[in-house]
Amino acid sequence: MNIDEILKQIKNELTQLFADNFKNLSNESKKDLNKFLSESEEKLKRWSVLLLEGKITKEEFEWLVKSQKDILFLTSLKEAGISKIKLSNFKNQVISTIIKTVLTSII
Repeated sequence: MNIDEILKQIKNELTQLFADNFKNLSNESKKDLNKFLSESEEKLKRWSVLLLEGKITKEEFEWLVKSQKDILFLTSLKEAGISKIKLSNFKNQVISTIIKTVLTSII
């Protein structure tokens, strides 16, 4: 398992998710995505290794990743007038994508 490859895959999948949901705002939202990933990268690496080594369970891994939802600020999308409900749903999609990508790569 190559953690850097997994993170690259996560970034690609999230970039596509942003583009699919907010076609006309993809350039602005990339800034938010990159900020979130850079702030979460070390934690995601550490948690992925712990999961791989069996030091945490799948459920613990999911809980840790979900805890990152609060640092996912979608400033550019808020400024563009996207509703809070849509932003919340989108944040859930981002977190689910991260979890699914890591679990698929590790387990």
